[in-house]
Amino acid sequence: MIFDQDGNISIITQEKATIIELVKKLQALYPKFENNNIIVNLTSLSKISLEEIVEFLQLSNIHRAAHHSFVIVTNKVDFDSMPDEILVVPTLQEAYDIIEMEEMERDLGF
Repeated sequence: MIFDQDGNISIITQEKATIIELVKKLQALYPKFENNNIIVNLTSLSKISLEEIVEFLQLSNIHRAAHHSFVIVTNKVDFDSMPDEILVVPTLQEAYDIIEMEEMERDLGF
């Protein structure tokens, strides 16, 4: 797991461990980046199932309730089957775009 910081965005890149291991590590380390927007980059992993994406749902809900963005990046899922409660995009640039749009919405009071 690799942590990068880009302004107020924490980018977490997963390379080897399973999704469940990653979620457990993120939950344990959450205080470290709870005040930042989060991008979880899973592009280096092979096919990812809906069940694995849903593992992030609790953490995503907590983070979004605190008015921060939580975006997962992977191009190895069926986007039509993803739940609306979690943001999954195919590229890192789209994750940045989503965060920018959500920050504007928060600034406008939405």
